[in-house]
Amino acid sequence: MLILTCPVCGVTAEETEFHAAGEAHLKRFGPGSTDDEFESYLFMRANPKGVHFERWRHNNGCGKWFHVARDTTTLEVFTSYSAQTVSPPQEVLDLIEDRRPGWSKGSGA
Repeated sequence: MLILTCPVCGVTAEETEFHAAGEAHLKRFGPGSTDDEFESYLFMRANPKGVHFERWRHNNGCGKWFHVARDTTTLEVFTSYSAQTVSPPQEVLDLIEDRRPGWSKGSGA
C-alpha cells in the first residue's frame, strides 16, 4: 500500500483516498495536432522499472490534482508536488539523486 501526501491540503493517507491517473508531465495534443501526435499522446506511455512521475487526484479530500515521484520496483514514494509544473522541479530531482546515486531523468532506474 502506498502512503501519499497531498501537497495541496497536506493530508497523508493510504492510496485508496487518492486516484492514480497515469504518467505526469505529458505534452498534450488536441485540435490542430497531427494524427501521429494525437496517437502518441493517447497511447504511448513510459512504463519504467524504477523512478516514475505520476498524476494523482485527492478524491476523498480536497479534490485537487498533484504529481508523485515514486519507484515502481520498491514502491518508495519520494515526494509529491504541485501539478502546475511542466517538468519535475529541480529539488525533486535532487531528492531522487540523493536516494538513488547515479540516477538521472530518462535513465529509468
